[in-house]
Amino acid sequence: MPELPDVTVYIEAIDRRVRHQVLQRVRLANPFVLRTVEPSISDVSGKKVTGVRRAGKRIILALEDDLFIIIHLMIAGRFRWLAPGAKIPGKLGLAAFDFANGTLLLTEAGSKRRASIHVVRGEEAVRAHDRGGLEVLDASLDEFKSALTRERHTLKRTLTDPHVFSGIGNAYSDEILHRARLSPVQLTTNLDDEEIARLYDATRTTLIDWIERLRAETGEGFPEKVTAFRNEMAVHGKFGRPCPDCGTPVQRIVYADNETNYCARCQTGGRLLADRALSRLLHEDWPKSIDEL
Repeated sequence: MPELPDVTVYIEAIDRRVRHQVLQRVRLANPFVLRTVEPSISDVSGKKVTGVRRAGKRIILALEDDLFIIIHLMIAGRFRWLAPGAKIPGKLGLAAFDFANGTLLLTEAGSKRRASIHVVRGEEAVRAHDRGGLEVLDASLDEFKSALTRERHTLKRTLTDPHVFSGIGNAYSDEILHRARLSPVQLTTNLDDEEIARLYDATRTTLIDWIERLRAETGEGFPEKVTAFRNEMAVHGKFGRPCPDCGTPVQRIVYADNETNYCARCQTGGRLLADRALSRLLHEDWPKSIDEL
């Protein structure tokens, strides 16, 4: 799922192309992508875009007459910028937003259709789609600490909870925790002040670094390689590969459709975290430390 750095660069690229442009029409290739009825999708035709912004991982096109188009890419949704009136690809295409200077195409890979479009009127309706998480890049250390320790959960769960922190998902939470040298299963209420400050700095630095990297990669073009797995990442998606800081093979915890990647040497004092499937299978043979592994 595109997270805060990717969504930020998407917003900047879209804003450069559509601000002050008239949205001529919206073409829906898949009617199920539209999750609202009133206002109608036809109501946005002929309206000028007044701005593009973010709410969590959602991208919002603000239009004249207090209308807003809210797009959630979910896991596999992506944007492309094409020539005006470009054809919607049959397999991946969900919707096209037509402007005089080009077409903003919404696509989604895979068979599951999770990406969504909502058309709403008024700021109050927009706020209803905001999960309320703290914007870390705008927050003080005290505000961060208050949000982090409000409930007792693991750091991984808390960082990726949109009600707690805005825009952080599976990929960047792995990178943040590796930079902070903290275990993904450490409980939020068990951190001392130094560890909280370290996590705060790591969160901000990781997000800012990646925003700048993606901006440099995109330039004045349009983001074409939006992915959760990047070669420059330290641990996310790097299971079995050496940690860039200590050379120890990166480990993982697999659950449902996600996995957490971490370095046992840098983050857990050499302790291997129990992977539910493997540890249940191996029982007493499950190694307890990276050295034993």
